[in-house]
Amino acid sequence: MYAEGLSGQVAFDGQFVTITRRGFRARVLVGKGEKRIPLHQVSAVQWKPAGPVVNGFVQFSLAGGNERRSAFGTQTRDAARDENSVVFTHKQQPAFDHLRTAVEGALTAMAGSTASVAPPAPDVVTQLDTLARLLASGALTQQEFDQQKRRLLNS
Repeated sequence: MYAEGLSGQVAFDGQFVTITRRGFRARVLVGKGEKRIPLHQVSAVQWKPAGPVVNGFVQFSLAGGNERRSAFGTQTRDAARDENSVVFTHKQQPAFDHLRTAVEGALTAMAGSTASVAPPAPDVVTQLDTLARLLASGALTQQEFDQQKRRLLNS
């Protein structure tokens, strides 16, 4: 999946979002080169659609990134200087919309697959400590404590 905008190109292969910048405009605004962002590091996709006379942009937020809110009327100008954003025209928007949908779909699928993973069970020492506190508080009898302790040590 690939989209070319005013301030760079974005490619998405299912695992990486790659932003490439070439030419004079790239050198002046952000810097020439290529940035590959692993999908698992993308925390959000910000989208501002282009209008008939104003440009839009797509911005990839990264986990742990330091973002600042743009002042009214300066979003697109600020995005042009952001290394994780690409500005596009109204004519280029359909390709970026398709790319955005693919990235968000992959993020949703990735979140769904990690959400079903069960947290690890507490280790035996932690469980024995919990049982000892329950015994001391009177919530367990000595017989119940001994039974649970045997179960933990035999597993």
